[in-house]
Amino acid sequence: MVKNKECREENRIFPRELIRQCLKENNLKDGKSIEDFLKASFGEFIQEALEAEMDEELGYTRYDYKEKEGTNSRNGHHKKTLKTNMGNFEIDVPQDTEGEFEPQIVPKHSRTVSPTIQDAILSMYAKGMSMPDINSHLNRIYGFEVSAETVSRITDKILPIAKEWQNRPLDSVYPIIFLDGVVFNVVEDGATRKKTAYIVYGVNVEGYKEILGIWIGEAESSKFWMMVLSELRERGVKDILIACVDGLNGFSEAIKAIYPNTEIQRCIVHQIRNSSKFVPWKDRKAFCADMKKIYNAINEEQALVAFEEFSDKWGKKYPYAIRSWENNWNELMTFMKYPAEIRRLIYTTNPIEAFNRGIRKVTKTKTSFRTTDSLFKLLYLVSRDIEEKWTVPIQNWGLILNQLMVYFEGRI
Repeated sequence: MVKNKECREENRIFPRELIRQCLKENNLKDGKSIEDFLKASFGEFIQEALEAEMDEELGYTRYDYKEKEGTNSRNGHHKKTLKTNMGNFEIDVPQDTEGEFEPQIVPKHSRTVSPTIQDAILSMYAKGMSMPDINSHLNRIYGFEVSAETVSRITDKILPIAKEWQNRPLDSVYPIIFLDGVVFNVVEDGATRKKTAYIVYGVNVEGYKEILGIWIGEAESSKFWMMVLSELRERGVKDILIACVDGLNGFSEAIKAIYPNTEIQRCIVHQIRNSSKFVPWKDRKAFCADMKKIYNAINEEQALVAFEEFSDKWGKKYPYAIRSWENNWNELMTFMKYPAEIRRLIYTTNPIEAFNRGIRKVTKTKTSFRTTDSLFKLLYLVSRDIEEKWTVPIQNWGLILNQLMVYFEGRI
């Protein structure tokens, strides 16, 4: 017991007697008065810390010229309003004649001393909070507001990290990837233009989900997707077993040009939507029930029988729907060759659609983005938040991996 007490005394920042003297001299009798005193003292601590940094930089203390070496010297101060988690403080930042002083406590061009505030702003920004909401929160918690420029300056610090993430090396093999694009409005040359965020969502050999990258480009096109896939190859991806895509024209050709041995699964859910969107409501229920027999078949042979019946019944009335199935049959039926566990994972692009919904939830309040970089940094922050929740492998991954190793022998 005595030993523990001695340890506590050794670990004290301030001696007990000094604390009690401070409480007495400043008449600090409750939590509020102590909090106010600490806030008032905080600015003085920062000020002295800056002066100490300048002493260290110059090699001598203020007015002690005997220890001076070199030509650099103090050159007055400039005022700065410092935003901290204890409120706003006016401080005098010391300057030197040669402009070499780089304070660490309050870095140049920074008006915050606490990374907690910057982390809070990044977190709120990543959740899609508007500037008024961010300011309201900061004012309520810390007692100050920030400008849009300050938020932009803080969030811009994430750009080098985001770009490093975007260029990181990747695994050599991904058993399954999903590809999709999300459209946003971006201001460019004074006009609002449509930009597409090209997103690649992968499942690695360990069964964990990850976002391989996000690329910002013009309207979604197979040509841009080919560039994305080329970049994946440059970052170390040598093989992809199965790629799950929507119905974009030219998608398959783009994939095959870079990864010729990749199996392509066209999304069944997209196919259902495209097939039924021109069917009047009075026929839709029966039409969809007959279509369901195709993709719920036990194997491709039975699916073909169901499709022929579907075609005979609805072909003359809705030829577009029939042609759509015929033209894309091979890629729609890719999932049929695999066991049920793999089928459930690849027959639809719902996994990446769920990720996209997470993005939309955050960006729905933003009618447009000021720059491509502002869009990219938000998408990176959102994806980082979502990925942090992906802590376990896909269900039954051990079984799925063994099945894939049989079907893709020698490639995993």
